[in-house]
Amino acid sequence: MTMLGYARVSKADGSQVLDLQIDALRAAGVEDCHLYEDMCSGSRDDRPGLAACLKALRADDVLVIWKLDRLGRNLKHLLATVEDLGKRGIGFKVLTGAPVDTTTPQGKLSFAMFAALAEFERDLIRERTIAGLAAARSRGRKGGRIPKMTPAKVRLAMAGLAHRDTSAQSLCDELGVSRNTLYRHVSATGELKDAGRRALGETRKAKVKT
Repeated sequence: MTMLGYARVSKADGSQVLDLQIDALRAAGVEDCHLYEDMCSGSRDDRPGLAACLKALRADDVLVIWKLDRLGRNLKHLLATVEDLGKRGIGFKVLTGAPVDTTTPQGKLSFAMFAALAEFERDLIRERTIAGLAAARSRGRKGGRIPKMTPAKVRLAMAGLAHRDTSAQSLCDELGVSRNTLYRHVSATGELKDAGRRALGETRKAKVKT
């Protein structure tokens, strides 16, 4: 069995150092030749140190980290990574925070319970979201993303662009929208487009034949 250690800090500007993590990994029995490290945010996908560490691991090896948040981008990524290690016959050990050691029966049970609680929490959030949307719809409100162009913004855009000396970019900055969003709702001369009519709750007027 070989123990491989992984350490990470979020900043590479010298304001954060790996010493505490490295010392803890060495004390746990990880040799210097099996230490891997990154100096970048945990939210990044491209972590060469972690990629190299995961590639070097073999069956019966153990991945050791100082704390859970050093490994995963988020809870979902963390659970997926540890599950993949288990399928490869690789152990997982966390030294501080929420100690985990999947090389022992108790550790495996603890992590399984942790994963089950995380899944339960996701299910609860999903159920609350669905219930909230259903309640909103029953009251005549639609769920989803709040539109960037509100009726008030559409009217301001119409009034602003009706004047030839209005700067489109200044208007966008004032409304907090992009030029594409602005011109999708209102023409360059301040006339309503279909998206603008929908934002105002209007229907497109039928063309009258002459």
